[in-house]
Amino acid sequence: MQADIHPEYVETKVACGCGNSFVTRSTRKELKVDICNACHPFYTGKLKFVDTAGRIEKFKNKFAAAGYASLNRGKKASEKKK
Repeated sequence: MQADIHPEYVETKVACGCGNSFVTRSTRKELKVDICNACHPFYTGKLKFVDTAGRIEKFKNKFAAAGYASLNRGKKASEKKK
């Protein structure tokens, strides 16, 4: 390995949004994560939606007004010729 080109490898405290924290090693001193092994549905076996930024609600609101838009629009010009 070349000298003086690699970042410093230090102990890192990882803090999750659920309140769980643990220590590992990384090039950063502190990490904040939204989900960890203590609260992830795969590891806990509990079914829950992981929605940190309200993405599910935004999606529902965006497409709720559209309804069945594909049924209301007309056929394409190539389909009308047949």
